[in-house]
Amino acid sequence: MENYRKTRSVELPSVCPFPALPPHTPEVRVRGGSKIRHPLRFALSHMEERRAGGGGATEGHACRQIVLTASGKGVSKAITCAEMVKRRVGGLHQLTQLQFSTVEEVWDPLEATGGLDSLTVSRNLPNIWILLSRDTLDRSQPGYQEPGRHDNLWAHEEEQGGGPRSGPKRKKAGGGAARGGSGRGGRPSRESKDRSKLTVDVKST
Repeated sequence: MENYRKTRSVELPSVCPFPALPPHTPEVRVRGGSKIRHPLRFALSHMEERRAGGGGATEGHACRQIVLTASGKGVSKAITCAEMVKRRVGGLHQLTQLQFSTVEEVWDPLEATGGLDSLTVSRNLPNIWILLSRDTLDRSQPGYQEPGRHDNLWAHEEEQGGGPRSGPKRKKAGGGAARGGSGRGGRPSRESKDRSKLTVDVKST
């Protein structure tokens, strides 16, 4: 492909896997190059409770359900955004579906007189759809997650003994030579060499 350059890229729209959604359900498209605070602010503005001015009383929920979707590099950001929304808004049911979306790339030759034709390359990108709902969803659907608290997981791990160990760490034995012993690598020290030489001289006399 050194003789070509990519001129345009078109991602074909994927179909939402949640057909029974109520009308006007907000859909958040999380892109890989966007800041996560932007889709998070939009999602929270639709899912958090509305406060009445001055009185502190709630006017009700902005919406009952919201959909987050992303493809390619934005998949991890969509998952992070969904987890942050669930932490801020309690009692949300989650349903996750995985798909593949098609991206068509058009490559044109660098030189128009080179006799090369334009190429169209199709690629498949992983696509994720996350449904957050205040209402109970179908628990038999694959990808369903019920509302829960995250600290219960850590408490369960501590009961099983899988939590982080506390207490001072033991120091490893040093590699230095003992007094009167051999030096590094098992070689005899200079003092031991002198003693063996003295013994040999005494015996020879």
